[in-house]
Amino acid sequence: MHNINYIRDNPTEFDNFMKSRGENPIANKIIEIDKEKRETQTVLQNLLAERNLLSKTIGKLKSEKKDAVNELAKVEDLKIKVNSLKELENLKGDELNAILSRLPNIPDLSTPVGRNEDENTFYREWGEKPSFNFAPKLHFEIGENSNLMNFETASKLSGSRFVILKGQLSKLERALANYMLEKHTSVNGYVEMHVPYLVKASTLYGTGQLPKFAEDLFQAGDDHWLIPTAEIPLTSLYSNEILNISQLPMRVTSYTPCFRSEAGAAGKDTRGMLRQHQFTKVELVSLVEPEHSNDELERMLNCAEGILKDLDLHYRVMNLCTGDMGFAAKKTYDIEVWLPGENKYREISSCSNCGDFQARRMNTRYKNNDQNTHIHTLNGSGLAVGRTLIAILENYQTPDGNVKIPEVLKKYFDNEKNLF
Repeated sequence: MHNINYIRDNPTEFDNFMKSRGENPIANKIIEIDKEKRETQTVLQNLLAERNLLSKTIGKLKSEKKDAVNELAKVEDLKIKVNSLKELENLKGDELNAILSRLPNIPDLSTPVGRNEDENTFYREWGEKPSFNFAPKLHFEIGENSNLMNFETASKLSGSRFVILKGQLSKLERALANYMLEKHTSVNGYVEMHVPYLVKASTLYGTGQLPKFAEDLFQAGDDHWLIPTAEIPLTSLYSNEILNISQLPMRVTSYTPCFRSEAGAAGKDTRGMLRQHQFTKVELVSLVEPEHSNDELERMLNCAEGILKDLDLHYRVMNLCTGDMGFAAKKTYDIEVWLPGENKYREISSCSNCGDFQARRMNTRYKNNDQNTHIHTLNGSGLAVGRTLIAILENYQTPDGNVKIPEVLKKYFDNEKNLF
């Protein structure tokens, strides 16, 4: 949610920021509605003060056993006016919130301005692309040839964009999740959490998924939704609460299934595991003081990169432009791992600084020197487990159709060298 005071003081700047995020100029309309709301509140307060004064007068007249008919009539008239103004105040408040809740976060000044992913900028890279003396296969070719990756049966059970992993591939997914959690908790300082996979609509509103992106989610019952990422419950742990500064920075992580409708992905990545309705991910979330959020983003990025370095997987980091960045983010880095079977880079992690955007929607603050200030929230994938499995299959494949096991994962496979 946006700070209305900032919009009042900087309407042109706000509109320019929104334009860079694909939105039309809206500041003047916001200011007009806000002005009407505040004027209504002023009149309402004056009428309430007048009513209170009349009530005291009536009390005094009654104590003196005097007639108060005129005063009682005025109170009834004021009551009608007050109720009407309260209704108008709520109407204007709802109108204002309906606009503000659908506007994306203001981008950081270091976020490149651009329309789409073609205008993202290169940040850095690590490792080298592997070379093969044979034509590398796609991940689903390796998986299906081993009879350990089954899309047909998954489709029979659940429809398209689902997969069943069997045996060693199921074990590989579990091993990856274990390794990521162990590294993030024992080395990177995150606290592991086991969180609900169903959340209320108000929780999704707080992190920015609702109301704008309802079609991207799966609803379960009247007021429950399946989480699209563990970011939602993790970030919302302290909604409507005031933290003590001694609790910050707060760093938490969770391994969960994620559920996404992929509403805008018709015909895109229909083969394989790249774009699924259900997948697993290890999520990283930080709650920090505002002045530390930029440094925390770099720290989080390093933590996510560390997993790929441990697995010896080549990747690059891109600084997302305003047109490609997520709704709640002010700055985002995407980590893109190299997939030799596809001969292209694919996103495997996004690390974002959301500033106080989510905290304002969730009403999460911290106390510092007797002042309550909105915290800054950050989130990142550490990593998407299914896509990491894909990267291992394609980067560690052998000419005979087998897959080598990365050194750091061998402990989960009795020190075996190959997966099959």
